[in-house]
Amino acid sequence: MTKPYLTIKETGNYTRIIKKSRFITHLARIQSEDEAKTIINQISHENAKANHNVYAYVLGDESQIQRASDNGEPSGTAGNPTLEGLLNHDIRDVVAVTTRYFGGIKLGAGGLIRAYAGNVNNAIETIGIVARIKQKTVTFQIPYADLEPLQHFLTTHHLTIAKIDYGVKVTMTLYLDEDQLEASLALINDFLNGQFSPTIGQSEYREAPYPFAQNRE
Repeated sequence: MTKPYLTIKETGNYTRIIKKSRFITHLARIQSEDEAKTIINQISHENAKANHNVYAYVLGDESQIQRASDNGEPSGTAGNPTLEGLLNHDIRDVVAVTTRYFGGIKLGAGGLIRAYAGNVNNAIETIGIVARIKQKTVTFQIPYADLEPLQHFLTTHHLTIAKIDYGVKVTMTLYLDEDQLEASLALINDFLNGQFSPTIGQSEYREAPYPFAQNRE
């Protein structure tokens, strides 16, 4: 089953001036190398007058695709620090492009590494991280007498209630993590003393703020 993974909350950018050089880090989600290359080319074209458009991206279920380019900066001072920034946050399916407009003051190798690494870190923290969690929709009916106790039970076990409909009986819809589906269904079945006949829907990725996702277990 597909495990939850971390990525950026949304496309965005972060700008910082370091010794008169302007560093602009652009972050975007990607689903393929072709998409990453398209974004890199687009940003490079939009910033054709910049001195450098450094990039890195991480892609794949196990972050197995990793690419980086110094784009004319001294070897190892730009692309790899950018890539390390992505990996250190454990995010994937993300491309980072840092545009540098040179301000006339050389930073040296150490200064460049700190500048590129710091900018991508600040960009990630500013834009934010989410956990993408593959979940299934689970729908079932219960008597009204079970509603309040079950709501408390589900909240205690961090199981997400998506919707409640009120009719002759209560129809409840949950979003349950796919990788914990069987265990979650067993918990609910036990709580309802076997009076549980769920309908299982399709799998779909949903997103949770990273601190919340971090505390799910």
